[in-house]
Amino acid sequence: MSAVLTAPAAAPGRYRAPAVALHWLIALLVIAMFCLGFYMTGLPKSTPERSFYLNLHKSLGLLTAMFVLVRLGWRASHVVPPLPASMPSWQARAARWSHRLLYACMVLQPLTGYISSSFNKFGIKFFGLSLPNWGWEDKYLRELFVGFHGAIAVVFIVLVVIHVLAALKHLLIDRDRVFQRMLP
Repeated sequence: MSAVLTAPAAAPGRYRAPAVALHWLIALLVIAMFCLGFYMTGLPKSTPERSFYLNLHKSLGLLTAMFVLVRLGWRASHVVPPLPASMPSWQARAARWSHRLLYACMVLQPLTGYISSSFNKFGIKFFGLSLPNWGWEDKYLRELFVGFHGAIAVVFIVLVVIHVLAALKHLLIDRDRVFQRMLP
């Protein structure tokens, strides 16, 4: 008889350990990406310092995208713990939609970054390894996708702030243990 190894079940109403780990890892990477993005845009163009931070931003963005894809796969193959029955239906709908929008931003943000980099002469490097361009050198298309990348960043930041505020509301005001579902 063969033994099947499985991850321990999560406590009722909690996310499993892999989902929790991916959530916090992605959260840290997204915050790092926001900080790097704002910092590097203030640096003078065509300088080694800006190039270093831009390539670091691209590399971390691709790494984040990989973890997001793993998280999406996990989420598609595992049941999400139910929200408390006491939660008003409008809040449950808002939670579902805000999560969908967060995932959309987590997919579109690195995608537009990659595409915008495909339309410049420098291309994309993943921690020094050159990756294929999906385009050609074209300033107009690069700027178009840089604009999309920046607009998505604004929406993404607003959604992250709403997400954090909602989590704090559940922790400090509602005290309904929704916040604790995602704690390690």
